[in-house]
Amino acid sequence: MTLTERINTRVANSAFGRHFQLEGSGSKKERINSKFLTELRGGLATFVAMAYIISVNSTIIADSGGPCICSPPEGATGTAALCVGDPEYEACKLIVRQDLITATCAIACLASALMGTFANLPMGMAPGFNGSGNTSYEVAISAVFIEGLIFLFMSVFGIRQYLARLIPVSIKIATGAGIGLYLCFIGLQTSAGIGLITADASTLVTLGGCDAQYKDENGVCLAHHMESGRTWLGIMGIYLMTMMSLFKVKGSILICILIVAIISWPRNTTVTFFPYDPAGDAAFDFFKQVVTFHPIEKTLAVLKFDLTSSEIWIALITLLYVDIMDTTGTLYSMAKFGGYMDERGDFEGSSVAFICDSLCVAIGALFGTSPCTTFVESGAGITEGARTGIAGLTVSLGFFISLFFAPIFASFPPWSTGPALVLVGSMMIQNVINVNWGYIGDAVPAFLTMALMPLTYSIADGMIGGLCTYIAINISVWLIEKASLGKLMVDKTQKEPWSGHHLSGSGILPPWIKRLAGKVTGRYPGDDLPKEGAYQMGSVRNSNQETRVSLSSQDEVHDEDLTVGSGYSK
Repeated sequence: MTLTERINTRVANSAFGRHFQLEGSGSKKERINSKFLTELRGGLATFVAMAYIISVNSTIIADSGGPCICSPPEGATGTAALCVGDPEYEACKLIVRQDLITATCAIACLASALMGTFANLPMGMAPGFNGSGNTSYEVAISAVFIEGLIFLFMSVFGIRQYLARLIPVSIKIATGAGIGLYLCFIGLQTSAGIGLITADASTLVTLGGCDAQYKDENGVCLAHHMESGRTWLGIMGIYLMTMMSLFKVKGSILICILIVAIISWPRNTTVTFFPYDPAGDAAFDFFKQVVTFHPIEKTLAVLKFDLTSSEIWIALITLLYVDIMDTTGTLYSMAKFGGYMDERGDFEGSSVAFICDSLCVAIGALFGTSPCTTFVESGAGITEGARTGIAGLTVSLGFFISLFFAPIFASFPPWSTGPALVLVGSMMIQNVINVNWGYIGDAVPAFLTMALMPLTYSIADGMIGGLCTYIAINISVWLIEKASLGKLMVDKTQKEPWSGHHLSGSGILPPWIKRLAGKVTGRYPGDDLPKEGAYQMGSVRNSNQETRVSLSSQDEVHDEDLTVGSGYSK
């Protein structure tokens, strides 16, 4: 027995292993092919893939001014009216950025730990990008706090889970595929990818690959297309990641991210992450600190509850509908990608996952950050073999270390993590074969769900577009059939079932309420959670509802199986 096997076996046989349902732990619901060291590797891959949020989230919010007060001189116009160059205002923004680096690491650490410990899911959580309309920072943060409390109420009483089960199965499947396209698009463009795709005045996007000095103010490449060393370094990352995965090299995603990042850190190269300009100098000065900790000064609990103002209601409604769709789509797509969705479209730990998400949205608002959400970059860890909450704890540990080593983890260039997003996207889109393409009333909403996610740069907008189309088509068909007294009928022999698949058995009440009612009445209704044996993690099964991804290189391939990513070593 090798050292690795001894470690995996010893951890599996411990109380720790039984809690996280590792293979060989003796737990009633062991997760097939789950190994302790594989979980650590998967969690580390997820953390590295989402570490960019440390600097990006803080920069976006700080650039808006945050709680800093802009007092331009009377009659000021242009940038002067925005206090650009004002020493006091710029100093305040710098403090806010440092505050938000600390806040982002802290809430990501807490959220990922809660998700891993209590929901036992290999998900990384951190503040996401959310628009709240034209509102002040304090009002927006207050709306986020109220949103978290509303989500907590909905989660405790099973409303969020019930709404998730109402989503038609083809749209659920299309959501996973759409997120795959969305990840690929992120990985190919400039802000979080390799810069292969850039803006275009005529076609919106086009082939780019030029350095920043050859772009105009709108990000359009004016010359030297496909001559950027950073783009080609990112392309090399995709190639290496793919080849290493084919040859079953353990930790291929993580290794390639680190290789590209390390190549990009020296300043005297054309692919450096720290060019000799003001922005590069500032980033390099931060990078050189290596170890630092900044206590939060200006963004802690700066809430402003003015319910009489229309500002807070606009922000709240905007955040609610976006985050409901965003979190639901991401959680269920990651569950499907990991292969632990049951036949009713739910997964073990969904209720606890939504509660953890809700708590962290509210707590994150107290830290001054945008709503906390599950990151699609969790797919990188799932691809590496993560399938239990140990991976989430590893992500949490990464963000805890980042509280003190933020200069290092905030300096992974986007062209180092972009290749991982492209590779994970290629894995997630494979479920598209299970969309019900035989009935156009299901096919069109599913197709729009997939197409709109990358085109609108929003998971929520894609799901809303697909759901609205699905509702409009089916209501119109019903009205026409009724109005024509049955003379105009649509052939529904190939239409997928809806109510029978999503509402079978359990209704709206969450499991804890049904168990409590059972103790009082002596009658125990069916539980919402998946029954033992309803699914088997780590296996590949192709049905007319979903495809589950194999995360084990030891799985045998049969004619009825669909093998995807067999090169991924676990």
